[in-house]
Amino acid sequence: MGTDSVVRLVFRSHFDMLDFVQVVSDEMGRLVGLDSDSAHWVSVAVRESVINAIKHGNREDEDKRVTVEFTLTPGGAPTRLTVRVVDQGEGFDPVEIADPLAPENLLKSSGRGIFFMRNFMDDLRLQRAPEGGMEVVMVKTVGVASS
Repeated sequence: MGTDSVVRLVFRSHFDMLDFVQVVSDEMGRLVGLDSDSAHWVSVAVRESVINAIKHGNREDEDKRVTVEFTLTPGGAPTRLTVRVVDQGEGFDPVEIADPLAPENLLKSSGRGIFFMRNFMDDLRLQRAPEGGMEVVMVKTVGVASS
């Protein structure tokens, strides 16, 4: 069974969807075989990405949608989880994101979401989505434990 397994959620820009997205994220992490720590950090990265899509991308406009797509590769015995989060906002230049570890940013209450995503996932791409808005693609690969 070489085909990927995909779960796609499309919902209005409202924070009440975060818990549902987290439940799906946790289940997809379990299916790919993540240990509990890894599953937790993947869940944090997904949650931060969805919060950014709702708050910064769609500016909490409930007429705009957020798409979250979970892909297990390969579908039969997955070793990789790819999460794609797309908003319908204006987008931004990822180069312009402030470093949350810079002294002038350490006490700020925001600006750490992308930092978390970058550190908790194996790969992170931020780009304008073909359908408009921003697209965040995060990948977590399950490694083979060494003895």
